Amino acid sequence: MVKIRLKRVGAKNNPVYRVVVADGRSPRDGKFIEELGTYHPVKKDEINFTLNLERAKYWVGVGAQPSETVASMIKKATKAAAVAA
Repeated sequence: MVKIRLKRVGAKNNPVYRVVVADGRSPRDGKFIEELGTYHPVKKDEINFTLNLERAKYWVGVGAQPSETVASMIKKATKAAAVAA
């Protein structure tokens, strides 16, 4: 099954994650299909992530399962896009 999840790329004590589409069998930091955005949990801003919402919706539409964190990011990004439009 294809999943949308986080891949850790940050340094020690400074986590930075990439939002990726990957096969569920591949390891967390392993091979992925597509990169959709980034997440900086250390940032104290309200918006501490970037996400290509159009591609995320495409992948969810074809059956990819987002993790809990990524699902909340998609929800926040959708809400922000609705307010901006």
